[in-house]
Amino acid sequence: MPDPRFFEDLGPVTLAELAALTGAVVVDPATANREVRAVSVLDSATAETVTFVSDRKRLSQAHETAAGACFVEASGQGSLPAGCAALVTASPQRAYALAATRLHQPRLSSGKTAIAANASLEPGVELGPGVVVGDGARIGRGSRIGANTAIGPGVTIGRDCEIAANVTLGFALIGDRVRILAGAVIGEPGFGATVGATGLIDIPQLGRVIIQDGVSIGANTCIDRGAFHDTVIGENTKIDNQVQIGHNVRVGRNCALAAHTGISGSVVIGDGVQFGGRAGVADHITIGDGARIGAGAGVIRDVPAGETWAGYPAKPIRRWMREVAWLSRMADRREKDV
Repeated sequence: MPDPRFFEDLGPVTLAELAALTGAVVVDPATANREVRAVSVLDSATAETVTFVSDRKRLSQAHETAAGACFVEASGQGSLPAGCAALVTASPQRAYALAATRLHQPRLSSGKTAIAANASLEPGVELGPGVVVGDGARIGRGSRIGANTAIGPGVTIGRDCEIAANVTLGFALIGDRVRILAGAVIGEPGFGATVGATGLIDIPQLGRVIIQDGVSIGANTCIDRGAFHDTVIGENTKIDNQVQIGHNVRVGRNCALAAHTGISGSVVIGDGVQFGGRAGVADHITIGDGARIGAGAGVIRDVPAGETWAGYPAKPIRRWMREVAWLSRMADRREKDV
């Protein structure tokens, strides 16, 4: 279930109400009064949650779900286990988004005082002018917060951290000795949308951002919170200015990401991976431990551990260099023939 430090629980709700809200059909009328308290993804579902399946490749996983109910297309309802109520709809992801909005709401600061009365600041914390600290936030000993930085409800900042001016932190758990430069935005919603009845609708982003000890984050860098699972930045990783990290990304320890690198959602990056400037990675890619991605590369498939890739689309660097050299020779010949 979503972390209660960051999201309010608006449930429970019956399946009949969810069906009316989303336009789904409760296949077994005997389950119409069953209540659920939260949305979930398949692999974290419980009897009190409603999930969805929109990809036929995941129907085998749906067969083992523990969810109390599942939004599914008519053709997939037979893949659900006996204890999971089927909510049939042509757009399972849209129905999930509407259910998530009904069951969960991001917590907002009361706005009555700059420093919430129930915020916890350990000794030695320094706050610059204009700092806002939300309800239930916690800041560890010796951390320094720059002017006009906003720390949202429930955010935890460890000890001896350096947070510069005009930083926005929300839905985040931050370790010790973390350094975040000016203008960084941590924990905003990830980029997720689906088709609704009248156009695109946002899919609520119900995860968190976890920044482990010793991480450095550059100026104006953005790290999105997870759609449901967390976005995680591993220990001692160094992130340059103006880097974008999408929702559900998992970055390993001791990685280095140069400026303008862009990591799409649900990418898994191993330990010790290095990215040159302006590298880009497509969603749901895995990059193995110790791999290196050249500047400006566009990664659209998995990169094995220890390899160096470059180019667009990215490939092992020796092959890419041979291709570039061959093209250069062909261009030279063509010029001579003209």
